[in-house]
Amino acid sequence: MDSAESPGIPFWHVWTDTKGVSHQTRQTLHDFQMQVISAGNAPQWLSAPCKGDITVLFSVLPAGWSGPWHENPAPQWVIPISGAWGVETMDGTQVEMGVGELSFGGDQNTREQNGKYGHLSWVVGNQPCQLMIVQLCQGMNRPPQPELP
Repeated sequence: MDSAESPGIPFWHVWTDTKGVSHQTRQTLHDFQMQVISAGNAPQWLSAPCKGDITVLFSVLPAGWSGPWHENPAPQWVIPISGAWGVETMDGTQVEMGVGELSFGGDQNTREQNGKYGHLSWVVGNQPCQLMIVQLCQGMNRPPQPELP
């Protein structure tokens, strides 16, 4: 067994503050445990399972695609599997993400301000962006909500 320190996986957290404004904060998934995922397999770093019903979707955003202001339809993990996409939150933060970067969309319950609510998203570059989306059901573990400085 590896005795190294537990690893972390960075992600962008899109979230809503108590005033209904969306933000993006860089966070890290941590608290991994070295364990065997199935009999006969070698130990590996695993997070706590997120158990319950989920919906898994795949999306292909065409080159040049951009969406209007909107909220994530459900708390969801978004994982680019090819291409790149960008997200702007109501606070003006813009983040571009490529293959292997994670975003957690938790911007439900925003309040419209100056025509903005939720976030904007768009395809970066001249290639389509393929996304894997994992929507969580009620009561499933979500990343802790950041606090404003």
